[in-house]
Amino acid sequence: MGINAMSVGGYSEFLERKTHHGAGTGSAPIGLPSAMFAFQRDLAEWAIWRGRAAVFADCGLGKTLIQLSWADNMRQHAGGRALVVTPLAVGAQTVQEGHKFGIACERSADGRPARGAPITVTNYERLHLFNRDDYSAVVCDESSAIKSFNGKRRAVVTDFLRDMPYRLLCTATAAPNDYTELGTSSEALGVMGYMDMLSRYFRNQNNNAVDTRGHWSGFHAPRDFVQKQWRFKHHAETPFWRWMCSWARAVRKPSDLGYPDDGFDLPSLNQVEHVVATSKTLPGELFARPAMSLAEQRAERRMTIPERVSAVAEIVAEKPGRPFVVWCHLNEEGDAIERAVPDAVQVAGKDADEVKEERFAAFASGDIRVLVTKPKIGAWGLNWQHCADVVVFPSHSFEQYYQSVRRCWRFGQSREVTVHVVATEGEAGVLGNLKSKSEAADRMFEALTSHMNDPLYESGPSTRPTATEVPSWL
Repeated sequence: MGINAMSVGGYSEFLERKTHHGAGTGSAPIGLPSAMFAFQRDLAEWAIWRGRAAVFADCGLGKTLIQLSWADNMRQHAGGRALVVTPLAVGAQTVQEGHKFGIACERSADGRPARGAPITVTNYERLHLFNRDDYSAVVCDESSAIKSFNGKRRAVVTDFLRDMPYRLLCTATAAPNDYTELGTSSEALGVMGYMDMLSRYFRNQNNNAVDTRGHWSGFHAPRDFVQKQWRFKHHAETPFWRWMCSWARAVRKPSDLGYPDDGFDLPSLNQVEHVVATSKTLPGELFARPAMSLAEQRAERRMTIPERVSAVAEIVAEKPGRPFVVWCHLNEEGDAIERAVPDAVQVAGKDADEVKEERFAAFASGDIRVLVTKPKIGAWGLNWQHCADVVVFPSHSFEQYYQSVRRCWRFGQSREVTVHVVATEGEAGVLGNLKSKSEAADRMFEALTSHMNDPLYESGPSTRPTATEVPSWL
């Protein structure tokens, strides 16, 4: 006959698998903490109904409580255990939050499920020790940090998520300035593959099929190259955001879900730029001039370490007794700051995980006054509302800058926050670049929240009110 019933059925199943609209795989909520704010309950209920979902909620909106509630419900629904994976040093905060709200969870670092609790909390650095068959649900906390991991660690996360029945991704910055990065989350959840997403909603201006995301695949490409390569297909932008709304929720304030913002107002953010002049010449140059290219900026950054460290020491000295967090990028910068700034303690990549956690906890408790570290080590998930003074050596990474600032400038902060940006003359354009990326991130949240709250498009169990404009944070 040429085409039999089996082949027709197989092809139909193939087409069904290619039709991705985030179909729900979860269940009705079993129980949620009574202390939850209404908007938190809304997000948790929606994620539980979804089963596989992403919650993109800004810093201080209670992602930890939401993800623990989701984990508790999904493990009860499946009759198994749940695993919450966090950045280093965030695990202790997660367990404290669980105990505070009566959700049974404990930490484990040896690969075995936690004793006496159905929810195990560990960090990404230890995930390779765990057996995914021991769990039916997994939460990736601060999931946007995964792309900063090395290829081996990313592969461990990817493999652990594969075939996991229930999955939740939580982060504040899902795709800071590139919409195509959202495909990474979709792929991690098993909703739609990264390349499938690109081919469906975007057109490739270079007419090739290179996987340019630079994180889950292990291929590293400049983000600007990725942005220039992929553009929305004609009339595909609205279908893209509606598809996103079927498996993701984005919130920067409770009013994005139609709830009052009472108690969730951020204090003022003051950004002060300190431009460090230098008379040193770049390699191969006869005269001093501002750095122009990225390579020249890196060379100038290394040449000006003494001048920039001196500026940091002066900034910290102006506020004796006040907590400070100083973000750098080079080992030489961190070592020099630790020597030059009284009371400064560094958390470096070479430190053991236990040492890093101890020092982060000591800073949060006030036992360390000045903390020096890199964004890739400590910029995700930690709560430092006790600190209102931040020093940043900027880079072109908007996500690192955003996360670094939001460790202190977050809901629950009672004082205005001052961010001192110490840059060379050649880096004068970095802030302008960060601002343009911030505007791109705002546009993404505006698009997602507007479709998420569109009464004509319902993708969740509850009704969604009209969205409000998402204010720019920068």
